This record gives sequence, C-alpha cells and structure tokens, in this order.
Amino acid sequence: MIKSPLQKARSKYIPKLPQSLEENVKLIIGEKSEAIADKEAIKSIFPNTYGLPLVTFEVGELKDNQTLNVGVVLSGGQAPGGHNVISGLFDALKKLNNSSKLFGFIGGPNGLLENLFIELDSAIVSDYRNTGGFDIIGSGRTKIEDEASYDKVIANCLKNNIKALVIVGGDDSNTNACVLAEYFKEKNAGIQVVGCPKTIDGDLKNDFIETSFGFDTACKVYSELIGNIQRDANSAKKYWHFIKLMGRSASHISLECALKTQPNIAIISEEIEKYKLTLNKIVGQIAEIVKKRSNSGENFGTILIPEGLVEFMPSIKKLITELNDILATKPEYHQLRTSQEKRAFITELLTEESAKVYSSLPASFVKQLTLDRDPHGNVQVSKIETEKLLIDMVGDRLEKDKSFHGKFNAQNHFFGYEGRCAAPSNFDADYCYSLGYTAALLINSGKTGYMAFIQNTSQSSDQWLAGGVPITMMMNMEKRNGHVKPVIQKALVDLKGIPFLTFRSKRKDWATNTDYIYPGPIQYFGPTGVCDAPSETLLLEQDRISRAELVSV
Repeated sequence: MIKSPLQKARSKYIPKLPQSLEENVKLIIGEKSEAIADKEAIKSIFPNTYGLPLVTFEVGELKDNQTLNVGVVLSGGQAPGGHNVISGLFDALKKLNNSSKLFGFIGGPNGLLENLFIELDSAIVSDYRNTGGFDIIGSGRTKIEDEASYDKVIANCLKNNIKALVIVGGDDSNTNACVLAEYFKEKNAGIQVVGCPKTIDGDLKNDFIETSFGFDTACKVYSELIGNIQRDANSAKKYWHFIKLMGRSASHISLECALKTQPNIAIISEEIEKYKLTLNKIVGQIAEIVKKRSNSGENFGTILIPEGLVEFMPSIKKLITELNDILATKPEYHQLRTSQEKRAFITELLTEESAKVYSSLPASFVKQLTLDRDPHGNVQVSKIETEKLLIDMVGDRLEKDKSFHGKFNAQNHFFGYEGRCAAPSNFDADYCYSLGYTAALLINSGKTGYMAFIQNTSQSSDQWLAGGVPITMMMNMEKRNGHVKPVIQKALVDLKGIPFLTFRSKRKDWATNTDYIYPGPIQYFGPTGVCDAPSETLLLEQDRISRAELVSV
C-alpha cells in the first residue's frame, strides 16, 4: 500500500485506552435493563435477550482466556474510525489469547450470507490503523431479515468455526444485530453478537452511548469547509452560501457545525417540527435576516441546512409518510411511464390535506420526493435539493419585497461524502479503538445482544469508562416499509439540552453580525487541547454550565 507522509506518520500513532482497560479486567454486573419504550412489545419479540443487565469493566486479575474465532461486519455508510474498531478488536483478541482469530466479512452483511471473508492478520490490520474509510473489508446495506437468511448466517459461521460476530453499524444495523442475537439464542446456535455504535449523523446516542463514532471527525471536516467558505464570503462580500449538511433523521451535525463556526443562520429540524413551521415561514425568516444584513451593507452570509429538513416540516412530513405507504403497497405505481401519470396516480391516493401540499410543490421537488426508498424504506433525502429550493424561494420573496433594496446572490453546497472517510481525529481514533477493544472483552465474557460503550468521553481518554448495554434497552416500535417493527430509537436534538440552548442564546447576534469562526483542518499532532478535543456537543453536554442561564435567554 502506497502511503502519503501523513499516512506514514499516522500509522505510528498509538491509540489511547481507558485506564481500566490497560491491564487485566474483571466484569461488573449491573442492574437489569428495560426497553426505552413499548416495553411489553419489545419483551415479547426478544424473550431470550430482553432484560439483560448492564455491564462494565474494571481492573481485575489475570485469568485464562479461551481461544475465540470472531467475525466482524461493517454495515451501512462509512464513518471515520471503522478501521480502528477493527484494530482494537484484533489487539484485544490477541492479548486475551494469541490463538484467537479475527475474520472480516467482505462487503457488509452480504458477506455473511455469501460466506465471503478474509482472515485479518497483523500485516493487514497494521496497514489500516488510524486510517479513514471502510476499505479494509468494505461495507454494504444488505438486509438480513428472514429466517432463511438467519439460518444461512448460522451455517456459514459454524462452517468456519466462528462463534461470535461484531456488527459495526448505525441504529438499523444494530437493530439487525439484536434480531440476530435473539434468533441465535432461540436456536441455541452458540454464536454471540455484539454491536458497535457507528454513524456520522450522531443520532445513535442515549444515556449509555454518549456519541456514535465518526461524528467528531465528520463535523470537524465539515466545519473546516464551512470556515473556508465563510472566510471567502467575508472577503468577497457578495454571496449567500446555502450549505446542506448530512443528517437525515436528526440535526446533530448542523448544530455541532454551527457551534464550531457561528454562521448567520443554522436551521435545526427538530425546532421546525416543534413549532410546526411551514416552508413559507422558514423562507420568510431567512429573507428577513438577509434584509437586515443588507441594510447594514452586508449582502453576504452563510446558512446551514440539515439534510433531513423536509421530513420535519409537519405538512411535508405527513405527505412523505403517505408517499412511503403508497410506494410500499402500490407496485402498479412503478409501472407508470410518465411523470404526469405518476403524479395523478399519487394525488388520487393522498388525503385532501397532503394532496393540496403535493400539488403546490415544484415538479422537480415532487420527483425527488418520490425517488426509490433506501433499503430501510426511508426517503433518500440526500437527493432532495432543499438548499436549491430555499435559494429559489428566498430569491422570489425578496424580489417581490418592495422594501428590499439590496442584492441577493446565492451559492449552494452539500457536504456529505467529504466527511465520511476522513482520517479519524485523535478523539475518534482513540474512541473507536476502545470500542473495538471493549467488544472483544464482551465476547470473552460470554455476552450477546450487547452494544459496546465508552463513557465520560469529554474527559481525557485515561478517564473513560468501558462497558456493554443490552441493545433491547434502546428499542421501541416504529412503522417501517408499511409495517410496525422493533428498532433502535433515534436520538434527536434535545431542544432543552445545553448544546441547543447555547446555540439559541447566540444566534440572534450571529444573524446580524459577522462573528465567523474559522476552525481550520483537523490537527493530529500538537497540544492535547487542540488535537484531542472532543466535539462541542460533548463538552457542553457534560459541562457544568448553568441550564438556568440559557433557559432564560
């Protein structure tokens, strides 16, 4: 593998572990768990893995450890740090028992079904330490969701003497991990399943999963780009930049990047939903800020837009829900040839309220709303050009406003793939390594149906705490693809949380003033306060700042 000077330097970086994992460890059994919602329904679906206790690891005594053959699967979209999860898993397995082996399934869950794998040895793992991407074994979005597929996974694992699987993925992938753990337990297959929390969106979090890996790095990459654009905007002073950021189901990325860069406007989808703001209302609010800045001679600015914004506008959210049902249950729709036929077909099936909204939308926007859904039945919001729609609507609003005498010229951007495979920040390199290490300890302790966690992450890594949380504890019942299913509950931006309240207390000043922050690129070498710093979100969530101060703003 040809490496750049930075890659060569990064390969020598030794990820830091929590102090409790540096030596031999012992398992501490905590209280039994319950699902976050729909307890009886979740319990009935997962009778063998429901109610498991929380577990943590502390420094303990040396003991004999069995030989373990473990398979690892990277599932879903890429996120910085995945290679370090594998590195931590590999190192821990070898430390526990040098005869243990780690197998990587190729191309994600499909590798499990097709029995495609490689043995990950020291030479392979060393090539990928502290690097971005998932290219060590690849990833995929294949769904394993029927008994025939479960049995196929069992047969392939037993054929290769693999007795445990580590599923590295987001909420959907780890929901699948929970389903597999339950089925394997029911069938006495003798195969453990442990998950690791991955998604740059940041929506896989709760009282035990403080952050999903990749979020820190991706937000730092996006913030560098936003800062560069803001420097340009403040230099040229002639463009408004509408910047869409990844985050389909939650606005954690937009909020984090706003805290890092202080743009003039940052839209938070959860707030839009709470106050039931319409598209026209949002456009009006943006137009007013453009006018205020223009009156001060500043015909430029930056706006951050979460990728999933359209799904949080009440009327469009209702429309999308109805469209999801139609597309999932009316196969004849896909046989229609012209856009006019498709639009007429859908209009007939919509409720009166949604039909009115549907007919009012531009044809290009309607087409984007009815694109094929992703494997989980979700609208592909990355293909919906919300930023362009807002530019057009704000431009039209200002053109009709006789009191507006300034200039409005806009540029659109979408930052998504730019951050998914970046070389992990020191935080993510350490965090992911610790997650992989913890996953190996959970397997060695005989646990299944658990997700590895690392807590106290706003502190230095030696003070981090490691353990496992039962995946059933995070689950609730939701409608997917027209059917109600058990899934891990997504974590939305908490509008009463310190990160959002901090943003809310400052955004009026940011709107009219030019108080941009230019974060610059991720720093890998240098002062700890610069290189190892966690996200602004984590610092604020775990800080002792007075909530009363912010609530009163």
